[in-house]
Amino acid sequence: MILIKYLTQIGSYFIMLKDMFNRPVKWSIMKQIILKEIDDLIIDSLGIVCFISFFVGGVVAIQTALNLNNPLIPRYLIGFATRQSVILEFAPTFISIIMAGKMGSFITSSIGTMRVTEQIDALEVMGVNSLNYLVFPKIVALFLYPFVIGIAMFLGIFGGYLAAVYGGFATETEFITGIQVEFIPFHITYAFIKTLAFAFILATIPSFHGYYMKGGALEVGKASTVSFVWTSVLIIISNYLLTQILLS
Repeated sequence: MILIKYLTQIGSYFIMLKDMFNRPVKWSIMKQIILKEIDDLIIDSLGIVCFISFFVGGVVAIQTALNLNNPLIPRYLIGFATRQSVILEFAPTFISIIMAGKMGSFITSSIGTMRVTEQIDALEVMGVNSLNYLVFPKIVALFLYPFVIGIAMFLGIFGGYLAAVYGGFATETEFITGIQVEFIPFHITYAFIKTLAFAFILATIPSFHGYYMKGGALEVGKASTVSFVWTSVLIIISNYLLTQILLS
């Protein structure tokens, strides 16, 4: 029974994606909705992303420095480890899981509240494709999500730089050398490919749970919780698959 339930949900998810492109809303209206979604999902997320990225980058640098006990190990490895950790995993994956709670809960609760208050039914009565009106702008807005991750990368490395240099763990030259040594440009491409995949998950999975929820106000909170769990799970699975495909 559980398997059938999950298969039904997967089928409903793909039907949602297909129906989202039927009867598109006029561009003059859609443009305003997209700009509002950019403000709600992207701009409002910058504060928490900047704060977390800066301090986690510093923590990565300090922990790396404290584990380099052998004097024969060069100190530039602090910069190298910080760069690799931030670019490959922390910025795209860890931030996305945090955004599953921040963005995902907001999307699920906002759409779920519209379902509870019958606003979605009103849109359908007026002849508006509610999926196109509610979900499509979120997907378009989250195309700017790599911009958020790019800021997270910069601040993570910058936080590591300040922690290492001003904490006395490495000199400025050593840390910058570590950032530059054995740099592989494809790692940036890999990180942004993951970011776009995570952005699609962040836009669609919470929307699915909000749109198809049933019940009253209490179920909105439950749907937000379930949305966060499934979004996080899919981000982790996607991270594994994309890493296996792109880096192996």
